[in-house]
Amino acid sequence: MAAQDDQEEYMLADTKGRFAQAVKGGRPLNDVSWTPGRIVLSNRRLVLVGNDGKRTIPLSDVSKIGGRHDVTQEVQRVSNYVSLRLGEDVLLVAAKNHEEFQTNVYQAFLDRRVIYARHPAVAGGVVQDTEWEKARLKVEADGVSVALESGEFVRLELDDIGTLDTAERTVFDEKRKVIEAEHTNDEGGSVQTYLSGEGWRMAVLKSYLGQNQERTSGAVELSESEREVLMALYSGVSSFDVPQFLDMEVERVEEIFERLIEVNVLEEVRKRREVNLEPRGRNIASEAMNEQ
Repeated sequence: MAAQDDQEEYMLADTKGRFAQAVKGGRPLNDVSWTPGRIVLSNRRLVLVGNDGKRTIPLSDVSKIGGRHDVTQEVQRVSNYVSLRLGEDVLLVAAKNHEEFQTNVYQAFLDRRVIYARHPAVAGGVVQDTEWEKARLKVEADGVSVALESGEFVRLELDDIGTLDTAERTVFDEKRKVIEAEHTNDEGGSVQTYLSGEGWRMAVLKSYLGQNQERTSGAVELSESEREVLMALYSGVSSFDVPQFLDMEVERVEEIFERLIEVNVLEEVRKRREVNLEPRGRNIASEAMNEQ
């Protein structure tokens, strides 16, 4: 459950939409119907105003965001909505502009919050000697910006997140849950950023960062040569240097590049052998290196 914070309250959204309760006391409801009305969201509360009156929900009562609850056909027909778990209840909110409202919801929980970050914790598959430091979050429509106390900014774009794991690690001499987010740095190399904070807030952050995981984590059958090429790229070898690094014919490497571009593992930057790893490719390369 979210703890109340001392931030000044500010408005994030005031829009039209509809809302419904899908689960009550842990049981899915069979007679769910949408109520049209006004949806008001601040960084502290959600207010739903319909013909039957006004309902105010403190955000501190929300324990989980996300996931579909298509308990009836009427709910199933709505393509996009935000689900909020309140104890044993689940509330569905379908705003007029779903994507904008969904971002606003995550902003309500995460924006301007202070957490701990370690960056880069891993680079090219190699653990780095970096320290934990305080950081501040900023949620945007396409990702999260992390402002480190040292002055560095780390950008985690939703389309660029590869693996996204949770582990227990020591943070300032204390065991904490840590999000391990793999992404690329400004040079296009694979890095991992570790993020830690209050447990419920990290669950919300992981939910936000993991929105595109289904697209990037699909299994792809690869040959041994294809896996070797991916591991070389993942380790920081330039795509131009792969043939020499692996002692492989240039034509064979180009064939592999073309095949991996077709299955969304590589992204073609320019014609003639310049490619970058896609998030799916970094996932596969990381798994392959761990099996060595």
